[in-house]
Amino acid sequence: MRIYKFGGASVKDASGVKNVAQIIAERGKNDLLVVVSAMGKTTNSLEKLISAAYNKSAEVSELLLSVKMTHLSIVKELFNEDEVMYFNEIENLFLELECMIENEQLLEDYDFLYDQVVGFGELISTRIISGYLLKIGVRNQWVDARNFIITDSRHRDARVQWEETEKVIQHRLEPLSKKNLLITQGFIGRGSKGETTTLGREGSDYSAAIFGKLLHAESVSIWKDVDGVLNADPKKFDNTVLIPELTYNDAIELAYYGASVIHPKTIQPLKAVGIPLYVRSFLNIQKQGTRVFEGHGSLNVPCKILKEDQTLIEIVSRDFTFIAENHLRDIFELFTNHKVRVNIMQNSAIHFRCVIDAKENQHSPLLEALVSMGFKVSTERGHKLLSIYQPKIGEARAEADTIGNVIMEQQMEQTAHFLISRES
Repeated sequence: MRIYKFGGASVKDASGVKNVAQIIAERGKNDLLVVVSAMGKTTNSLEKLISAAYNKSAEVSELLLSVKMTHLSIVKELFNEDEVMYFNEIENLFLELECMIENEQLLEDYDFLYDQVVGFGELISTRIISGYLLKIGVRNQWVDARNFIITDSRHRDARVQWEETEKVIQHRLEPLSKKNLLITQGFIGRGSKGETTTLGREGSDYSAAIFGKLLHAESVSIWKDVDGVLNADPKKFDNTVLIPELTYNDAIELAYYGASVIHPKTIQPLKAVGIPLYVRSFLNIQKQGTRVFEGHGSLNVPCKILKEDQTLIEIVSRDFTFIAENHLRDIFELFTNHKVRVNIMQNSAIHFRCVIDAKENQHSPLLEALVSMGFKVSTERGHKLLSIYQPKIGEARAEADTIGNVIMEQQMEQTAHFLISRES
């Protein structure tokens, strides 16, 4: 059993779907489960739709129509008009989506609404790909990931219920995988009340790892628009180099600090059972890419990760008493309760500063809770965070200075972090 995962860039248009289908057809149709993300920038478009519906904006109909027409244009390129069944499947999904965003009860809870709507990107893309494979003679079975990935009801960042998920995958999915090529969705699961949940942004990689671990796969391959894992994002840095091999631990570190090639949660399930992960290019399928495995070597090149849209939060006690252990405990408890992760932090006697990702509809409740506890809170948005893993001595700060004005830094054993001013 092998697991392939294709991201949105690989299926952004009809030619992308054809290319993915060719890779699947040429590289083995037996003992293969394929995990697919939403097409292109569909998730971003659905997030705009969700925001408009939640805020009762007049743009809802226009945004929904735009998403629908984008997908129908791809369907028309892939199928003839007489292949009406494929058009009907997509139409039915969009009718279901329209009902979702018109449901007044769903509009009361943003995070719940988000999970019920955003997963339609994956449901639609996999229907299209499964149908096209059937059209070109590649037998396959479409399966709904929500029937197999069981989670809690922590919306937008659900936690897998491993014992229950393992039971249902081994009893119901494994027998299917031995008979058919399977096409399924990344990113989505099923919560404790039967509702759709999501595994966090870019969670399709994690889905592939879950299926890989519980189906005892020989390997998991993630197909990207880059040649493998590079030491930096080529869109942001010059002279990037391919890393042909990575240990699980190095990959976990890079993903944790924000390397976009691999989702942060992806490596742990594979590391636990020793399944190798391959990161390969769907544009250059002959290239070997990067292998992530239980190695013992060390990186010989610094890895640079630049995260945009970072928010700096400064918390000060109103009476200027010390930020003591009890204050820090209360602060971190609030961050945990509001599902906000701290990227770097710094504290002195009377203030605590930290950097977090800017996320819609997540900051206000946290900031209000901090103020209600007696803290004075200020925020600055729009900064950048540069993290350099395994930096060469003396070069990390110089690299940060080339980007802009450093306003906060943190040096750790293997990683240097620099917050770059938004004014840079």
